[in-house]
Amino acid sequence: MEVEPAVFVRTAAPSDGPQGPLRLSVIEHERPLAAIKHVGEIGKTYYLHQAIREGFDDAAFVNRRGHLSEATIWNLAFWDGETVIWPEAEMLKGTMMGMVQRQLARLGVPQRCEVVTLERVKELSGAAVMNSWTPGIPVTAIAAHTLDEARPFIELLHKAHEAEPADFP
Repeated sequence: MEVEPAVFVRTAAPSDGPQGPLRLSVIEHERPLAAIKHVGEIGKTYYLHQAIREGFDDAAFVNRRGHLSEATIWNLAFWDGETVIWPEAEMLKGTMMGMVQRQLARLGVPQRCEVVTLERVKELSGAAVMNSWTPGIPVTAIAAHTLDEARPFIELLHKAHEAEPADFP
């Protein structure tokens, strides 16, 4: 079977991603093989477009138990004013998330994993999304729940990212 290869050429300038703050809709969705990065997954793009149609910037996912896990192409992080809270749920733990966690630990910043529900979001001081583009974009709404932009939290995530060595020995 002979196949002619296809070539994709992008002519637009590279994107730095959104600056935020972002408003996230909430969709019940669990990615198959969530801990493994894989291609061909249309759900996240479908739900991103659904969120935009509903007037949001992007979508966060809750599992069948109502636990927030991740967003379409983002990891989620939360702030209670003192501690960084990572969702306890099946998800793809991104490279930025790992980097930020590692450097927060080195900086002595408290962090923990816990179940985060929409009810719990009401009690938190801030939320952020992160991926390979950025260590933190503020989230000011998750569904109908509004959050402060939490600038000190976002700055802390960026400080952790900046503390990561550019290369390893």
